[in-house]
Amino acid sequence: MKEAKFIKQESEYWKKVEESLHSSGELTPDQLAEAYIRLTDGLAYSKTFYKSSNTTRYLNQLTSNAHRLIYVNRKERFSRLWKFWKFEVPQAVYLARKQILFSLIVFVIPAIMGAFSQAHDEEAARLFLGDQYVDETLNNISNDDPMAIYKGSGKGLMFLLISTNNIRVAFYAFVAGILFSVGSVYILVTNGFMLGLFMWFFVQKGLGWLALSTIFIHGTLELSAIFIAGGAGIFLGNSLLFPGTFTRFQSLTRNAVISLKIAVGLIPVFIVAAILESFVTGFYLEMQSIGRLLILVLSASFVYCFPGCFFVCLFAAYRDWETDRKSF
Repeated sequence: MKEAKFIKQESEYWKKVEESLHSSGELTPDQLAEAYIRLTDGLAYSKTFYKSSNTTRYLNQLTSNAHRLIYVNRKERFSRLWKFWKFEVPQAVYLARKQILFSLIVFVIPAIMGAFSQAHDEEAARLFLGDQYVDETLNNISNDDPMAIYKGSGKGLMFLLISTNNIRVAFYAFVAGILFSVGSVYILVTNGFMLGLFMWFFVQKGLGWLALSTIFIHGTLELSAIFIAGGAGIFLGNSLLFPGTFTRFQSLTRNAVISLKIAVGLIPVFIVAAILESFVTGFYLEMQSIGRLLILVLSASFVYCFPGCFFVCLFAAYRDWETDRKSF
């Protein structure tokens, strides 16, 4: 078909579609979809037989406008956010399961070392936590309120400071992974060591269970999210260390998207942890041990079962490692 005949045959329809696209309300979704299909068919035909003509350029612009109206300007539904939490975050956690399990190990071993250091040298707490913090805690213990540090005034400001600080630490643990995973490992080691040191300090004062059940009211969410973020950072760093069949840039791009989904998915966890630390932990004396334990269990259920069926992912990572070891 000659170009002139093609234009004569379709021009009236193109003009009608062009006018309708300027006022999108004139086209129903079905009409818009039908117009888009017809335009793409016409564009494909024009590119085949009149590749460099003005007709091809015109149809390309008209088809782009229709595409933008259908896809680019489409409003996202709330279900998109639910899909992110229900499918994308769990999938990302599963893909990074080995690195998250490794992150947990890197976090726990220094915690044990910190407890061991405090057990053999009572001055270790002053060395790593600072004299001011230790003296304040000892003063609180003598006043029969060992966790008074969580009773600060200005709960709203406290919440903002805690949530932003926790998100910042997790962000560092994630981003530091770009340094070939070393940065994430360093943050996990230092945080784990100080946690073990801090907990054993209270054990030496005969307050081990009180400290554990109080701190982990918020710490269950907070600490779990930190080492999960650390695992995301290690997953990011491994893309440079072990690119596999990809180029390093391709591997980094792919793993960065997966890691970022995990990091973003942890933001609500940190917010809930900050709410608990700001508004609940300070009432530890008013709560019975069973109340503190209940909050701890509910917090663990939230972070380990929703997002990502975390226990399942850890078990899968352990199973993969066992399979690799046996095959080796």
